[in-house]
Amino acid sequence: MKDRFFLDTNVLVYSFDDEAPEKREKAIKLVRSALESRKGVISWQVLQEFLNVALHRFTKPMSTRDAEEYLQTVLVPLCRVMPSQELFRDALLIKNETRYRFFDSLVVAAALRSGAKTLYSEDLQHGRAIRGLTIQNPFQGD
Repeated sequence: MKDRFFLDTNVLVYSFDDEAPEKREKAIKLVRSALESRKGVISWQVLQEFLNVALHRFTKPMSTRDAEEYLQTVLVPLCRVMPSQELFRDALLIKNETRYRFFDSLVVAAALRSGAKTLYSEDLQHGRAIRGLTIQNPFQGD
């Protein structure tokens, strides 16, 4: 992958999902590629959503110690978009344009602000282009 790409929360969550082994393998490859290429990006929102799911909704919740390690080795290195007035304004405009829910619009706004060309997400419309950003479902066909 030569261009910057953005990972939605569901990609990170699937990288731990033993019940969906095909999705898990694809997610692990994407996260590894994000770190190794330094082209992968997440936002503060994705970071906090992932930790909430990992600590409370995983079949076997992640321990605080494991969460701290994942935070330092994966989440912090990938997190390049922080909250700002401009980000929230952009999210409101995107919500209006796309009819996405606000939190989905915030992910799109963060992906755009990061300079990503691709947003990997299972939850949004595969193939949709928004302001030069293309949404791809990496699990399509599973």
